[in-house]
Amino acid sequence: MAVLETKGLTKDFGGFVAINDVSFSLEKGEKHAIIGPNGAGKTTFFNLITGHLEPSRGEVAFEGRSITGMPPHQIVRLGLARSFQRINIFPRMTVFENIQTALIARDHKHFSLFSPGAAQNRGETRELLELVGLDTETAEIAGELSYGKQKQLELAISLAENPSVLLLDEPTAGMSPQETREAIALVDEIAKSRGLTLLFTEHDMSVVFGISDRISVLHHGELIASGLPDEVRNNVEVRRVYLGEGDDAAA
Repeated sequence: MAVLETKGLTKDFGGFVAINDVSFSLEKGEKHAIIGPNGAGKTTFFNLITGHLEPSRGEVAFEGRSITGMPPHQIVRLGLARSFQRINIFPRMTVFENIQTALIARDHKHFSLFSPGAAQNRGETRELLELVGLDTETAEIAGELSYGKQKQLELAISLAENPSVLLLDEPTAGMSPQETREAIALVDEIAKSRGLTLLFTEHDMSVVFGISDRISVLHHGELIASGLPDEVRNNVEVRRVYLGEGDDAAA
């Protein structure tokens, strides 16, 4: 069952076509990677799905409902959450306050006159911080955390909306090899424990081929391949345009 679909999705900026007629489906419960060279259109594709950009043509559907042109905050409330390449946290607030604020906003309590903010959602905040391994950093200022810990915090903020589908844009970018292994193990564990469907972009091919159920490849804004990891790994066109191999090497 497809939980997320795009049909003929296209985005052009003047004369430049960033995404060209992409039809794609994400199956419920799978871990699906979007890969491609720099400039292939991966982040633009995510921006179109999550409402940060409006398509020039085509449609995006989530759980059978068109979300084309819907603003990002409404899409998130439907159950489709996202993290970004650039860390998106409140750097001057504590780790605990970051998560608590996200939960208060989710529950539309930010204008409540009857419940002080500091008293709200404390139990769920602690549960989320424990889930992502930040239960010992609750009082630390978020902007003073290590890069890897900040990414864990951003993941927890994304999970605060209780999404059914989570989009991760380069979740290990800038991480050390050790941080990468830990981050991917954490994401994989959370996806399994919460029954999440994952769609992610990633530059580390060991990560991509290690945890993906399916892989799709973008090149110059076009979807050139989609399938099981071994099918994509052995695809001649993928190896030519993405892995830099000629036809002889690919054969």
